[in-house]
Amino acid sequence: MEQKPHIAILPSPGMGHLIPFVEFAKLLLLHHDFHITCIIPTIGSPSKAMREVLQALPTSIDHVFLPPVSLEELGGVKPGIQITLTMIRSLPPLREVLTSLVATTRLVALVVDLFGTDALDVAKELNVSPYIFYPTNAMVVSLVLHLPKLDETVSCEYRDLPEPVKLPGCVPIHGRDLLDPIQDRTTELYKLFLRGAKWLRLVEGIIVNTFMELDGNVIKALEDEEAKSGTIYTIDPSFKVVQLNMLKGQTV
Repeated sequence: MEQKPHIAILPSPGMGHLIPFVEFAKLLLLHHDFHITCIIPTIGSPSKAMREVLQALPTSIDHVFLPPVSLEELGGVKPGIQITLTMIRSLPPLREVLTSLVATTRLVALVVDLFGTDALDVAKELNVSPYIFYPTNAMVVSLVLHLPKLDETVSCEYRDLPEPVKLPGCVPIHGRDLLDPIQDRTTELYKLFLRGAKWLRLVEGIIVNTFMELDGNVIKALEDEEAKSGTIYTIDPSFKVVQLNMLKGQTV
């Protein structure tokens, strides 16, 4: 009997990252009958709330805690940098877990968020399809997707731009209203964010927590640029997957 397709998901540390991934995993199980392993990097010991969420999951969703990362030497560093460094320092044990899954399951994909893009190198190494999940609207994806171009063409801080930024399919937005992590281009956080943004051109799919009735213009604009990035997949308001194909050449 052929094994079920198996998907590994890798949320960044913290409940705010774990919950959207867990809900996404439930829908993959409900609508596509995948087997799923949630791989969880942690800063220090996992919280009681985190353990309770994971223990309540269906049996077809496994979870693995990676060894806790200590960031004591980074006191006062912004949370975004702490999260990114935790993901980077968790790569060796992550590789071990993924290698084991490749050997024992039909592992077809690894799904990360923007903070976990370094892990996609491991997926490529193991010939596992790389995906990014955005629990945001499509405009955020469009901004991140076009950030490398903005970085090349804009010389000042984005907040100082005299004209609004025009992203495909989006309403113009003033530079001062863009995401906080990109408002100071001299910081390490901006550089890390920019590096993660460049991965969107390399993944096989970008999964976005939105739907056509809400973000239709942006989604269509992103789909028009599909040759430059991974395929865009959307989720409807009830978090039911409406378009997803993680198995090459197969409808799931």
